[in-house]
Amino acid sequence: MTILETCTLYSVGFGIPSLSSARPKFCSQSHAAIPAGEPLAKSVPMARKFSEQHSLKKGDMEKEGNSAVFEKKDFAVPRRKAMTLIFSSFVLSNYELPKVAYAQPVEFREYIDTFDGYSFLYPRNWIQVRGAGADIFFRDPLVLDENLSVEISSPSSSKYKSVEDLGPPEEAGKGVLRQYLTEFMSTRLGVRRESSVLSTSSRVADDGKLYYDVEVNIKSYANNNELAVMPQDRVARLEWDRRYLSVLGVENNCLYELRIQTPEKVFAQEESDIRAIMDSFRVNKTAA
Repeated sequence: MTILETCTLYSVGFGIPSLSSARPKFCSQSHAAIPAGEPLAKSVPMARKFSEQHSLKKGDMEKEGNSAVFEKKDFAVPRRKAMTLIFSSFVLSNYELPKVAYAQPVEFREYIDTFDGYSFLYPRNWIQVRGAGADIFFRDPLVLDENLSVEISSPSSSKYKSVEDLGPPEEAGKGVLRQYLTEFMSTRLGVRRESSVLSTSSRVADDGKLYYDVEVNIKSYANNNELAVMPQDRVARLEWDRRYLSVLGVENNCLYELRIQTPEKVFAQEESDIRAIMDSFRVNKTAA
Protein backbone atom coordinates (compact mmCIF):
# COMPACT_ATOMS: atom_id res chain seq x y z
CA MET A 1 0.00 0.00 0.00
CA THR A 2 1.38 3.42 -0.96
CA ILE A 3 0.30 6.71 0.65
CA LEU A 4 0.27 9.67 -1.76
CA GLU A 5 0.92 13.08 -0.19
CA THR A 6 -1.24 15.89 -1.60
CA CYS A 7 0.48 19.22 -2.30
CA THR A 8 -0.96 22.48 -3.66
CA LEU A 9 1.29 24.55 -5.93
CA TYR A 10 1.13 28.37 -5.95
CA SER A 11 2.55 30.93 -8.34
CA VAL A 12 2.89 34.65 -7.73
CA GLY A 13 2.16 37.23 -10.43
CA PHE A 14 1.87 40.99 -9.85
CA GLY A 15 1.85 40.34 -6.11
CA ILE A 16 -1.35 38.24 -6.29
CA PRO A 17 -1.18 34.52 -5.43
CA SER A 18 -2.88 32.28 -7.93
CA LEU A 19 -3.62 28.59 -7.85
CA SER A 20 -1.68 26.71 -10.51
CA SER A 21 -4.51 24.20 -10.78
CA ALA A 22 -8.10 24.03 -9.61
CA ARG A 23 -7.58 20.44 -8.49
CA PRO A 24 -4.92 19.12 -6.07
CA LYS A 25 -1.93 17.41 -7.63
CA PHE A 26 -0.13 14.44 -6.19
CA CYS A 27 3.55 14.41 -5.37
CA SER A 28 5.67 11.75 -6.93
CA GLN A 29 7.32 10.86 -3.61
CA SER A 30 6.04 7.70 -1.94
CA HIS A 31 6.25 6.54 1.67
CA ALA A 32 7.14 3.12 2.92
CA ALA A 33 4.44 0.54 2.61
CA ILE A 34 2.54 -0.42 5.75
CA PRO A 35 3.09 -4.06 6.59
CA ALA A 36 0.13 -6.31 6.22
CA GLY A 37 -1.91 -6.62 9.37
CA GLU A 38 -0.49 -3.38 10.88
CA PRO A 39 -3.18 -1.43 12.77
CA LEU A 40 -4.49 1.62 10.87
CA ALA A 41 -4.60 3.73 14.06
CA LYS A 42 -1.27 5.33 13.00
CA SER A 43 -3.04 7.08 10.11
CA VAL A 44 -4.65 9.57 12.49
CA PRO A 45 -1.36 10.98 13.95
CA MET A 46 0.09 10.98 10.43
CA ALA A 47 -2.83 13.04 9.09
CA ARG A 48 -2.57 15.45 12.03
CA LYS A 49 1.16 15.88 11.42
CA PHE A 50 0.53 16.62 7.70
CA SER A 51 -2.14 19.19 8.60
CA GLU A 52 0.14 20.96 11.10
CA GLN A 53 3.00 21.16 8.59
CA HIS A 54 0.93 22.54 5.72
CA SER A 55 -1.64 24.79 7.39
CA LEU A 56 -1.38 28.59 6.93
CA LYS A 57 0.13 30.09 10.07
CA LYS A 58 0.46 33.65 11.31
CA GLY A 59 3.52 35.22 9.71
CA ASP A 60 3.30 33.22 6.48
CA MET A 61 1.84 36.26 4.67
CA GLU A 62 3.16 39.82 4.50
CA LYS A 63 1.37 42.81 2.97
CA GLU A 64 3.08 45.21 0.60
CA GLY A 65 0.75 48.09 -0.29
CA ASN A 66 -2.36 46.56 -1.84
CA SER A 67 -0.76 43.23 -2.75
CA ALA A 68 -0.36 40.12 -0.69
CA VAL A 69 3.10 38.56 -0.79
CA PHE A 70 3.45 35.05 0.49
CA GLU A 71 6.59 33.60 2.01
CA LYS A 72 8.11 30.44 0.57
CA LYS A 73 6.22 27.99 2.82
CA ASP A 74 3.83 25.17 2.05
CA PHE A 75 0.29 25.95 3.11
CA ALA A 76 -3.25 25.05 2.26
CA VAL A 77 -5.96 27.61 1.46
CA PRO A 78 -9.59 26.70 0.82
CA ARG A 79 -10.50 27.14 -2.82
CA ARG A 80 -13.33 29.59 -2.10
CA LYS A 81 -11.10 31.85 0.01
CA ALA A 82 -8.33 31.77 -2.59
CA MET A 83 -10.68 32.81 -5.39
CA THR A 84 -12.12 35.58 -3.20
CA LEU A 85 -8.62 36.91 -2.53
CA ILE A 86 -7.71 36.91 -6.22
CA PHE A 87 -10.96 38.64 -7.24
CA SER A 88 -10.77 41.31 -4.53
CA SER A 89 -7.13 42.11 -5.36
CA PHE A 90 -8.00 42.42 -9.05
CA VAL A 91 -10.91 44.80 -8.38
CA LEU A 92 -8.84 46.91 -5.97
CA SER A 93 -5.97 47.30 -8.43
CA ASN A 94 -8.31 48.37 -11.25
CA TYR A 95 -10.04 50.87 -8.99
CA GLU A 96 -6.91 52.62 -7.79
CA LEU A 97 -4.95 52.78 -11.06
CA PRO A 98 -6.99 55.64 -12.63
CA LYS A 99 -6.54 57.71 -9.46
CA VAL A 100 -2.78 57.37 -9.75
CA ALA A 101 -2.87 58.22 -13.47
CA TYR A 102 -4.65 61.52 -12.90
CA ALA A 103 -2.99 62.44 -9.62
CA GLN A 104 -0.30 64.57 -11.25
CA PRO A 105 -1.31 68.23 -11.77
CA VAL A 106 -0.85 69.81 -15.19
CA GLU A 107 1.99 72.31 -15.53
CA PHE A 108 1.67 75.16 -18.03
CA ARG A 109 4.11 77.20 -20.05
CA GLU A 110 3.41 80.58 -21.57
CA TYR A 111 3.87 81.13 -25.27
CA ILE A 112 4.36 84.79 -26.27
CA ASP A 113 4.53 85.93 -29.89
CA THR A 114 5.64 89.56 -29.83
CA PHE A 115 5.87 89.78 -33.61
CA ASP A 116 2.25 88.75 -34.34
CA GLY A 117 0.86 89.96 -31.01
CA TYR A 118 -0.69 87.16 -28.95
CA SER A 119 0.04 84.90 -25.98
CA PHE A 120 -1.47 81.89 -24.21
CA LEU A 121 -0.70 79.05 -21.82
CA TYR A 122 -0.23 75.45 -22.94
CA PRO A 123 0.58 72.15 -21.15
CA ARG A 124 4.27 71.75 -20.48
CA ASN A 125 4.52 68.29 -22.04
CA TRP A 126 2.90 69.29 -25.36
CA ILE A 127 5.21 69.53 -28.36
CA GLN A 128 5.29 72.09 -31.15
CA VAL A 129 4.57 70.82 -34.66
CA ARG A 130 5.94 72.84 -37.54
CA GLY A 131 4.47 72.97 -41.01
CA ALA A 132 0.89 72.39 -39.80
CA GLY A 133 -0.43 75.44 -41.68
CA ALA A 134 -1.31 77.48 -38.60
CA ASP A 135 0.65 80.35 -37.14
CA ILE A 136 1.53 78.08 -34.19
CA PHE A 137 0.57 74.48 -33.46
CA PHE A 138 1.01 72.36 -30.31
CA ARG A 139 0.00 68.73 -29.84
CA ASP A 140 -0.34 66.30 -26.97
CA PRO A 141 2.32 63.61 -27.60
CA LEU A 142 0.10 60.92 -26.03
CA VAL A 143 -3.37 61.88 -27.29
CA LEU A 144 -2.70 62.76 -30.93
CA ASP A 145 -6.25 64.04 -31.52
CA GLU A 146 -5.73 66.71 -28.86
CA ASN A 147 -4.04 69.90 -30.03
CA LEU A 148 -4.23 73.67 -30.16
CA SER A 149 -3.38 76.25 -32.78
CA VAL A 150 -3.68 79.97 -33.52
CA GLU A 151 -5.06 81.39 -36.77
CA ILE A 152 -4.66 85.06 -37.80
CA SER A 153 -6.58 86.76 -40.58
CA SER A 154 -4.72 88.69 -43.22
CA PRO A 155 -4.74 92.47 -42.52
CA SER A 156 -4.76 93.15 -46.25
CA SER A 157 -8.07 91.35 -46.85
CA SER A 158 -10.03 92.58 -43.81
CA LYS A 159 -10.01 95.43 -41.31
CA TYR A 160 -11.39 94.36 -37.94
CA LYS A 161 -11.98 96.98 -35.28
CA SER A 162 -13.64 94.73 -32.71
CA VAL A 163 -14.76 91.14 -32.36
CA GLU A 164 -18.28 92.53 -32.48
CA ASP A 165 -17.74 92.96 -36.23
CA LEU A 166 -18.58 89.24 -36.40
CA GLY A 167 -22.03 89.96 -34.97
CA PRO A 168 -23.32 88.60 -31.66
CA PRO A 169 -21.67 85.48 -30.19
CA GLU A 170 -24.42 83.26 -31.63
CA GLU A 171 -23.67 84.42 -35.18
CA ALA A 172 -19.95 84.06 -34.59
CA GLY A 173 -20.53 80.48 -33.40
CA LYS A 174 -22.36 79.57 -36.59
CA GLY A 175 -19.50 81.02 -38.62
CA VAL A 176 -16.93 79.01 -36.65
CA LEU A 177 -18.92 75.80 -37.21
CA ARG A 178 -19.21 76.44 -40.95
CA GLN A 179 -15.46 76.96 -41.13
CA TYR A 180 -14.76 73.67 -39.35
CA LEU A 181 -17.15 71.73 -41.61
CA THR A 182 -15.51 73.25 -44.68
CA GLU A 183 -12.08 72.20 -43.49
CA PHE A 184 -13.23 68.66 -42.63
CA MET A 185 -15.13 68.14 -45.86
CA SER A 186 -14.47 64.65 -47.20
CA THR A 187 -14.80 63.16 -50.67
CA ARG A 188 -14.99 59.59 -49.38
CA LEU A 189 -18.15 57.64 -50.08
CA GLY A 190 -20.41 56.90 -47.15
CA VAL A 191 -19.04 59.61 -44.84
CA ARG A 192 -21.54 61.59 -42.82
CA ARG A 193 -20.93 64.39 -40.31
CA GLU A 194 -23.15 65.47 -37.44
CA SER A 195 -22.40 68.88 -35.90
CA SER A 196 -23.87 71.33 -33.44
CA VAL A 197 -22.97 74.54 -31.63
CA LEU A 198 -22.80 73.68 -27.94
CA SER A 199 -22.30 77.16 -26.46
CA THR A 200 -21.35 80.75 -27.30
CA SER A 201 -20.47 83.55 -24.91
CA SER A 202 -18.61 86.85 -24.64
CA ARG A 203 -16.34 88.17 -21.89
CA VAL A 204 -14.06 91.07 -21.13
CA ALA A 205 -10.63 89.88 -20.00
CA ASP A 206 -8.23 91.64 -17.63
CA ASP A 207 -6.64 93.42 -20.60
CA GLY A 208 -9.93 95.25 -21.20
CA LYS A 209 -10.57 93.56 -24.56
CA LEU A 210 -13.71 91.69 -25.60
CA TYR A 211 -13.41 87.99 -26.49
CA TYR A 212 -15.89 85.46 -27.84
CA ASP A 213 -15.84 81.82 -26.65
CA VAL A 214 -17.36 79.20 -28.98
CA GLU A 215 -17.76 75.45 -28.45
CA VAL A 216 -18.93 73.03 -31.15
CA ASN A 217 -19.17 69.27 -31.45
CA ILE A 218 -18.58 67.28 -34.63
CA LYS A 219 -19.10 63.53 -35.09
CA SER A 220 -17.91 61.64 -38.14
CA TYR A 221 -19.62 58.46 -39.36
CA ALA A 222 -18.45 56.15 -42.15
CA ASN A 223 -19.97 53.06 -43.73
CA ASN A 224 -18.13 49.81 -43.13
CA ASN A 225 -18.70 48.82 -46.77
CA GLU A 226 -19.41 51.91 -48.82
CA LEU A 227 -19.48 49.97 -52.13
CA ALA A 228 -22.15 47.49 -51.03
CA VAL A 229 -25.27 47.40 -53.20
CA MET A 230 -27.80 46.62 -50.49
CA PRO A 231 -28.46 49.32 -47.88
CA GLN A 232 -28.39 46.80 -45.02
CA ASP A 233 -24.80 45.96 -45.94
CA ARG A 234 -23.72 49.59 -45.52
CA VAL A 235 -23.59 50.00 -41.76
CA ALA A 236 -22.45 53.40 -40.48
CA ARG A 237 -19.97 53.41 -37.61
CA LEU A 238 -18.63 56.27 -35.51
CA GLU A 239 -15.12 57.28 -36.61
CA TRP A 240 -14.51 60.08 -34.13
CA ASP A 241 -16.33 62.37 -31.73
CA ARG A 242 -14.54 65.65 -30.99
CA ARG A 243 -15.10 68.97 -29.32
CA TYR A 244 -13.72 72.16 -30.86
CA LEU A 245 -13.27 75.24 -28.70
CA SER A 246 -12.41 78.65 -30.13
CA VAL A 247 -11.50 81.98 -28.57
CA LEU A 248 -11.92 84.98 -30.89
CA GLY A 249 -10.26 88.34 -30.38
CA VAL A 250 -9.40 91.37 -32.49
CA GLU A 251 -6.26 93.50 -32.46
CA ASN A 252 -3.96 95.10 -35.04
CA ASN A 253 -6.89 95.10 -37.51
CA CYS A 254 -6.76 91.28 -37.48
CA LEU A 255 -9.02 88.53 -36.22
CA TYR A 256 -7.21 86.09 -33.92
CA GLU A 257 -8.59 82.63 -33.18
CA LEU A 258 -7.24 80.21 -30.61
CA ARG A 259 -8.42 76.70 -31.55
CA ILE A 260 -8.45 73.68 -29.26
CA GLN A 261 -9.38 70.23 -30.46
CA THR A 262 -9.98 67.32 -28.09
CA PRO A 263 -11.93 64.02 -28.12
CA GLU A 264 -15.17 64.26 -26.16
CA LYS A 265 -14.15 61.50 -23.76
CA VAL A 266 -10.90 63.34 -23.01
CA PHE A 267 -12.63 66.69 -22.58
CA ALA A 268 -14.68 65.31 -19.69
CA GLN A 269 -11.45 64.56 -17.83
CA GLU A 270 -9.49 67.70 -18.73
CA GLU A 271 -12.17 70.38 -18.90
CA SER A 272 -10.65 72.59 -16.19
CA ASP A 273 -7.22 72.57 -17.89
CA ILE A 274 -8.71 73.31 -21.30
CA ARG A 275 -10.71 76.24 -19.96
CA ALA A 276 -7.57 77.57 -18.27
CA ILE A 277 -5.91 77.64 -21.70
CA MET A 278 -8.89 79.45 -23.20
CA ASP A 279 -8.95 82.07 -20.44
CA SER A 280 -5.23 82.74 -20.88
CA PHE A 281 -5.46 83.74 -24.54
CA ARG A 282 -4.61 87.44 -25.12
CA VAL A 283 -4.14 89.56 -28.24
CA ASN A 284 -1.59 92.36 -27.99
CA LYS A 285 -0.68 95.47 -29.89
CA THR A 286 2.35 95.06 -32.11
CA ALA A 287 4.96 97.64 -32.98
CA ALA A 288 4.16 99.58 -36.15
